[in-house]
Amino acid sequence: MSYNEIKQTIKLDDGREITITTGKLAKQAHGSVEVRMGNTHLLATVVSSNNAQEGVDFLPLTVDYREKFAADGRFPGGFLKREARPTDQEILVMRLVDRILRPIFPSDYHADVQLMISLNSHDENIAPDSLAALAASSALAVSDIPFNGPISEVRVVRVDGKFIVNPSPTQMEEADIDLMVGASADSVAMVEGEMSEVSEAEMIEAIKIGHEAIKVQCAAQLELASKIEKANPKREYCHETHDEDLRKKVRKETYDAVYAVAKEGLGKDERSKKFKTVKDEFITTLSEEEATEKAGLIGVYYHDVEKEAVRNLVLNEGVRLDGRKTTDIRPIWCEIDYLPSPHGSAIFTRGETQSLTTVTLGTKMDVNRLDGVTYQGHESFYLHYNFPPFSTGEARFLRGTSRREIGHGNLAQRALKKMIPANNPYTVRIVSDILESNGSSSMATVCAGTLALMDAGIKLEKAVSGIAMGLITDENSGKFAVLSDILGDEDHLGDMDFKVTGTADGITACQMDIKVQGLSYDILEQALNQAKDGRLHILSKLTDVISEPRTQLKPQTPKIVILEIPKSTIGGVIGPGGKIIQEMQEVTETVITIEEVDGKGKVEILGTDQEKIDNAIARIKEIAFVPEEGATYKGKVRSIMPYGAFVGIANNVDGLLHISEINWERVENVEDVLKEGDEIEVKLIAIDERSGKLKLSRKALLPKPERKNS
Repeated sequence: MSYNEIKQTIKLDDGREITITTGKLAKQAHGSVEVRMGNTHLLATVVSSNNAQEGVDFLPLTVDYREKFAADGRFPGGFLKREARPTDQEILVMRLVDRILRPIFPSDYHADVQLMISLNSHDENIAPDSLAALAASSALAVSDIPFNGPISEVRVVRVDGKFIVNPSPTQMEEADIDLMVGASADSVAMVEGEMSEVSEAEMIEAIKIGHEAIKVQCAAQLELASKIEKANPKREYCHETHDEDLRKKVRKETYDAVYAVAKEGLGKDERSKKFKTVKDEFITTLSEEEATEKAGLIGVYYHDVEKEAVRNLVLNEGVRLDGRKTTDIRPIWCEIDYLPSPHGSAIFTRGETQSLTTVTLGTKMDVNRLDGVTYQGHESFYLHYNFPPFSTGEARFLRGTSRREIGHGNLAQRALKKMIPANNPYTVRIVSDILESNGSSSMATVCAGTLALMDAGIKLEKAVSGIAMGLITDENSGKFAVLSDILGDEDHLGDMDFKVTGTADGITACQMDIKVQGLSYDILEQALNQAKDGRLHILSKLTDVISEPRTQLKPQTPKIVILEIPKSTIGGVIGPGGKIIQEMQEVTETVITIEEVDGKGKVEILGTDQEKIDNAIARIKEIAFVPEEGATYKGKVRSIMPYGAFVGIANNVDGLLHISEINWERVENVEDVLKEGDEIEVKLIAIDERSGKLKLSRKALLPKPERKNS
């Protein structure tokens, strides 16, 4: 069978190349491409139904990204030995691609779209997530599916003051800025990343560099698509039928009432009820037949009226749905030590958004182990975010952790992790349960996380706060308004959701989704500066509650002690089959872990009872005992000989206390001074180089008698 392979090459500034090819694999898909960079190979396919399902008035887009274990020459873990549910990392890549693609589709396109991306070959020097959106957009570009693209995403990092596009994982570890930027040739639409307390200007510079690289990738996709017959023109479709007379009638008879409700500054529930009342009252003016037949269109047109009224209220009067001005932050209250048993806890409430967060401290046994295709390792600091349905007053089926929960938790984790000191001995797990939600729940998690960490006694380098910014724009008039601390409705009806976290000294993480094209850098700069003011205001509320971490751990919080033992003694502490260490943990009620680090044994002892921790320390020191010349030991007389006594200074470690070293005065008979079982202090005065035998002295620890004058 023959094939017609078409290839396009993208050259990066540093000379590396990305190639996009189509026409060879997966030809029955509506669009398919292969993306290669180094030894990395991604296959992206897209298929869309010919018609929309009845009653669907949104885009049913599914993005699936999977990493094949064969791509790295590895076997999947588990009993079945096959790829199963997606990892958190795969889900985060799916979200990155979905968030940049979804706004680019025509608003009236409602047919099912399924995009599948697979990593089939992995290069350890290339991060595949920075190529996934390019692959997805290219597959759409060569298909006949309607699409207002192309778009792409690149990763931008800064290492030693130099920006790098699509860096290696090693370079990412050294970076103080790590941003994923998504954009079309005309405008930036998505940003997500973490930073080491950088300024707003530095972040904007990174975004601009990413956008320039994306422009080149978009041009390459257009060039590739121009060579594909089926991609030009795109398919025709009609997924919406409108009634313009009804649209005008809905607006004419409801706009003023909706505007008035929006201006009342009500709470979420009361506002929703009043908006619904306006809609219901309008429906009563229609015949029963028309109300039933046009119910779907009435809902669409009324939603448009709500959106227009809310936006106009902000742009014309500077007033928001809850009565705030554009820069106002909702009322905040927070508490620490809210729960008696966890190691750290806090509750953070901002308006109608509330997070109850706990911190749990553990040992290396409690790390979050990661075993993916592109990364194997562990996290000693991790955060889990839960969004139960009652937080928005809903009752819905629980289907496990959602993609949204994974994404929001990842953002909050990235916001806080750089403030955990490198010498923190604990494994730290944060859990945020959202109890109420009306916008910015991930940012509430960051704030509650800061409080709970300090409540737990973790020596957080600096407090971190977070805020979500919004945007309302009017293309016709050019008016715009940047909104601080947005509500859920403002996120839904607005043009931007921009989450920014940071300390008093700079930004630590961000996540931005823009729904309008052509956002200027001037507006972006204003949003960041306004976010800084809001962030600092929130930070002051946190530090009013707790200004620095606890110096004394709570009674229920485990204390951790770290010992170093000789490498040769690790086996003795563990014992055959782990027998000794298991028995030691049971008796002392502690958790003990051992690992070899830099040629030595590193022992961690975790427990809540200091006396039992001390017992564990003594046992380990006894097993891992290494005598030191010049050191003093408390020993027990094991046996007495005519020439001295053998004194045990540790388990199975004896030394000779010669008769001449018992006292300063001459001793004729050892038993005149010592008996078996006596506990005495001795000093180790010498270790025989050849035999290893220990020479002890008691008299070296006794006051030397003064010489009598003759």
